[in-house]
Amino acid sequence: VQLQASGGGLVQAGGSLRLSCVASELSFNSYDMGWFRQAPGKEREFVAAISWSGGSINHADSVKGRFTISRDNTKNTVYLQMNSLKPEDTAVYYCAAKFRGYLSSNHVSYNYWGQGTLVTVSS
Repeated sequence: VQLQASGGGLVQAGGSLRLSCVASELSFNSYDMGWFRQAPGKEREFVAAISWSGGSINHADSVKGRFTISRDNTKNTVYLQMNSLKPEDTAVYYCAAKFRGYLSSNHVSYNYWGQGTLVTVSS
């Protein structure tokens, strides 16, 4: 199983980025997908999750109204649209997969992880 995340970069506060994560060697439409992030010196933090069908979605309170998770099962891809970015959003962002079931915000529930993509928001 491979999860390849991309789309990170340097952006000014208030700007936008869209992260993508392409899954391979995985029955993508049987897996819930999540985005997590980890800032230097901090623990990994839940950002958003989406169920296998896209019918259930959960966003962390810290990103509600600014970030949107979505998926395209025909492309084996999950997205994270990030708007109104703040310096505190600076982190390495990871996509993760778990077999469909409870839409968990706990990183220990996820079996497969991508390599991460760095998002840096300047003030």
